[in-house]
Amino acid sequence: MKQNIFVYNTLTRSKEEFVPLDAPYIGMYVCGPTVYSDAHLGNARTYISFDLMFRYFTHLGYKVRYVRNITDAGHLEGDTDEGEDKISKKAKLSKLEPMEIVQTYTTGFHDVMRAFNVLPPSIEPTATGHIIEQIELVKAILAQGYAYEVDGSVYFDVEKYNQSRDYGVLSGRHLEDLLNNTRTLGGQEEKKGKLDFALWIKAKPEHLMKWPSPWGLGFPGWHLECSAMSQKYLGEQFDIHGGGIDLIPTHHTNEIAQHVACCGKNPACYWVHTNMLTVNGQKMSKSLGNSFLPHELFSGQNSILNKGYSPMTVRFFMLQAHYRSTLDFSNDAMEASEKGFKRLMNAFNLLDDLKPSPQTDIEIQPLLTRCYEALNDDFNSPILIAELFEASRIINSVHDNKLKIDEQNLDLLRKLMHDFVTDILGLKDEHANSNELPEVLDFIVNLRSEAKTNRDYATSDKIREGLQKIGFQLKDSKEGTLWNKM
Repeated sequence: MKQNIFVYNTLTRSKEEFVPLDAPYIGMYVCGPTVYSDAHLGNARTYISFDLMFRYFTHLGYKVRYVRNITDAGHLEGDTDEGEDKISKKAKLSKLEPMEIVQTYTTGFHDVMRAFNVLPPSIEPTATGHIIEQIELVKAILAQGYAYEVDGSVYFDVEKYNQSRDYGVLSGRHLEDLLNNTRTLGGQEEKKGKLDFALWIKAKPEHLMKWPSPWGLGFPGWHLECSAMSQKYLGEQFDIHGGGIDLIPTHHTNEIAQHVACCGKNPACYWVHTNMLTVNGQKMSKSLGNSFLPHELFSGQNSILNKGYSPMTVRFFMLQAHYRSTLDFSNDAMEASEKGFKRLMNAFNLLDDLKPSPQTDIEIQPLLTRCYEALNDDFNSPILIAELFEASRIINSVHDNKLKIDEQNLDLLRKLMHDFVTDILGLKDEHANSNELPEVLDFIVNLRSEAKTNRDYATSDKIREGLQKIGFQLKDSKEGTLWNKM
């Protein structure tokens, strides 16, 4: 089905029609985690957002090569060229090998992604697995005259680059403003300019992760890694480069500069960024005491949380906000999302029970069109979810015999819900895999029926109310008592 998709491009600061370089193929690169600590909710929001895009493109029939890297070296404290490597520092504190730290937190990251039903990327390269490619990229930038070597380190010459190119093209900031607002850091006397950044860093004797290079033992700069890996797997130019909004000013700005210096073109046609996650209106941070990890959110074991929330509830909560808007966490917002998710899945689970009528009171095609229109407008998941609640209303009305629907429209309704709820939004009924649940509930319903037969209405009401408290609704009918999730 041909759909005209419009995407907000940070590079042009406007919404543009998405036209792949080589349809039906799409190349998408998203900056992955630095695996020195547990994945946080900001990570999750970014990867859930790009998972939605990956799923939607795939649904439309595109062949997507989705590359999401693992940074396992070269990312220094403070995102600068000074200080310790984050992974090496954690290894020293834990008295472990750096690769033990990498393995532990990569496994943890994958566990969190699976819990959120985030599909794995097509390729998940690591920085340490592409040292040769990074060294070759440094050589190419040196050959073009946009880098210089000082005592075993290689730096990118930002001011020279800006003479013929716009260094601030992504952020929209002029070089003069950047220079005036950048403080000179200690230990950077060897750099020509304040904005120059390291492509290759000379390793100190105590540095744990280092490799031989034409400039001596050292390790790659953080920005270089993504350029080398995206170029290797997606070519000199590809369709989409994504990441969190916090990556725009430095990481993505430097990626563009070094790639243009090497290849003469911007690596990506569309730069797509997700916005930040806040907690009760404040930025999430350890210093404010308002941060918590995904597993704490699932269990409720954090003082800021009233209770735990299931992974699908959290995914639904995140998709209820547009990826470019700030997402504010609160217990009230989570409880509202929990109710909304249960309502959506309750309707979804009624689909197979619906019976067609000879005639229909409702046409589903306009609703289906609006669902596509929502996602075609910069992946507007909140609008899509609103349309899916309208579909849920129709399902409930048909189930309660308040609306009639013919077989053709019923088939379209079922397809709409399966396509958009499960395949595209990536939502699933967390109780669906429990083979014992239906049997247990049927047993409880039979006990209630026996209580009613014996005129034990107190027990009958107690069972109904108890099930309602844990999210199950009973409906009495001529055919018997039916149960469904609320």
